[in-house]
Amino acid sequence: MSGGLLVAGTTSDAGKSVVTAGICRWLVRRGVKVAPFKAQNMSLNSFVTREGAEIGRAQAMQAQAARVEPTALMNPVLLKPGSDRSSQVVLMGKPVGEMSARGYHGGRQEALLGTVSDCLEQLRSAYDAVICEGAGSPAEINLRRTDIVNMGIARAARFPVLVVGDIDRGGVFASFFGTTALLSAEDQSLVAGYLVNKFRGDVSLLEPGLDMLYGLTGRRTYGVLPFTHGLGIDEEDGLRVSLRGAVRESVVTPPHGEDVLRVAVCAVPLMSNFTDVDALAAEPGVVVRFVDRADELADADLVVVPGTRGTVKALAWLRERGLADALVRRAAEGRPVLGICGGFQVLGERIEDEVESRAGVVDGLGLLPVRIRFDRAKTLARPVGSALGEPVEGYEIHHGVADVRGGEPFLDGCRVGAVWGTHWHGSLESDGFRRRFLEEVARGAGRRFVPAPDTCFGVLREEQLDRLGDLVEEHADTDALWRLIEGGAPAGLPFVPPGAPPLSRGAGAADSRGAAPDPAPRSSQGLEFAGSAKSAGSAGAENEEPRACELDGAEVHVNEEAK
Repeated sequence: MSGGLLVAGTTSDAGKSVVTAGICRWLVRRGVKVAPFKAQNMSLNSFVTREGAEIGRAQAMQAQAARVEPTALMNPVLLKPGSDRSSQVVLMGKPVGEMSARGYHGGRQEALLGTVSDCLEQLRSAYDAVICEGAGSPAEINLRRTDIVNMGIARAARFPVLVVGDIDRGGVFASFFGTTALLSAEDQSLVAGYLVNKFRGDVSLLEPGLDMLYGLTGRRTYGVLPFTHGLGIDEEDGLRVSLRGAVRESVVTPPHGEDVLRVAVCAVPLMSNFTDVDALAAEPGVVVRFVDRADELADADLVVVPGTRGTVKALAWLRERGLADALVRRAAEGRPVLGICGGFQVLGERIEDEVESRAGVVDGLGLLPVRIRFDRAKTLARPVGSALGEPVEGYEIHHGVADVRGGEPFLDGCRVGAVWGTHWHGSLESDGFRRRFLEEVARGAGRRFVPAPDTCFGVLREEQLDRLGDLVEEHADTDALWRLIEGGAPAGLPFVPPGAPPLSRGAGAADSRGAAPDPAPRSSQGLEFAGSAKSAGSAGAENEEPRACELDGAEVHVNEEAK
């Protein structure tokens, strides 16, 4: 059995994803065969494995950091919000239904602990180490009983827990202490210590606080990672940038030609796979912004309508804000527009949706001769083709089926004048195609922009992952981290009062302060289990296949705290 570690956080967006990726890259560089794992992920930013399984894109990025092929075992449960009250449940890479928060936390999530534990066991049998990422905070006391992604999985696997805190937000000492003090005694016994993320300034000024934190909790801090600009690593839970800002914190390098190229991305509701534009932002002289007003399209050389989990909702939003009219005017003027997945569907003539929004027949913007019919079956694929004379690879994640009735073929969609549409995510990561596409955009926009001939998005991504590995190697106590991964949490860690509060009896509570319910038994609990992880990719492990819990007719929303 391999060693392992759970990277938890004091909050959502504390840096768990990037720290997990950094640890994976540090380990693989020292010869350790390592895999990432996240039991349950809430994200609209997903990816398709070679076996056709849908997982969180953050886990795909972490697999790349570990230099292994991503599989469904690395993210067995994916929740994709479709509204404020419901999410699609993707189990072992395949959608199984929609569910409300009450339905999910009312027993079904708890029953999945056996499934996710089986996936983790398979990874542990195939790798030297498994680095798990938690979700939100482990101290979400209202959700502890049904937790399968934080302390639930840590206790099931007996993994030590490293808690990450974002000091740039402020309050990191209170967050570390409070997170620990709200856990049960048994959960606290696995919390080995802390990692400070995004520190600015002189570390020596922080050290007295770290010493006091050790005095209060009996737990050491395993490193202080400095604030680092321009990492550009795939984000997980949502769009964490200002709509007035550029993509994350990337710095625009000077153009290769005479002009820059301005790209405006419509920040539609339930935006999915916004990482599609990362490859554009990586090009010297390309400025990418997310926008939500019609006047912000005026100076754009290219407008991208990105993917969305709510195509009809996004269409209504575009109309309400005047963006739809602005897009129609652009098309009439021959100014470039690109629609990807849900954005492609919006640009068509008609949408027939009895699945996602159940809105029936809705008129699209009519910019492309395409009619969309939503199917209950989800298309999950890794297509390969060509466009503009260059090879292209991508991935597809959609319920909409496109009936293309004209125009010039463009990947699986079409092109009419300066308007392009395709279901393929990730196509712009194909370097030759991206350069040819940007040349077309520059011509249509009348810009003297020339794509750099040597920009390789794959190389840039590897460099960014190496930077994460460098952060861990240079600013964390890696010897102590390895001891945690190999040997587990230190013995005799003190209990920090008051511990977990008792829950209401209706929530299935523990009876005493400082105690927590045992992890859910690894049985179906009356729910039917079926399916095979090997069909979704089993990392070559030969032990018993994990069970997939059928959640028929469910409806899932997990709130911000459940992430």
